[in-house]
Amino acid sequence: MKTMQLREAKASLSAVVAFAEQGFPTLITRHGHPCAMVVPIDQGARLFPLHAPSLAAHLLAMPDALCVERDPSSLRDVAL
Repeated sequence: MKTMQLREAKASLSAVVAFAEQGFPTLITRHGHPCAMVVPIDQGARLFPLHAPSLAAHLLAMPDALCVERDPSSLRDVAL
């Protein structure tokens, strides 16, 4: 893994991206402390999926309709 200072990474961002495209991650440091990492897309997609389904899409894909019966009685007495 290659390590670069933030200043150097900013100046040569295209080289950092090209390095990631070749399959190698780059660790970026600020004042000697790791602060970010540029990784190849396949490694990053394992942590953060690119196409995560939404809850609405999941519910619409259910094969049977969801039937819910509601209790018409009041839950508690309310005194105003």
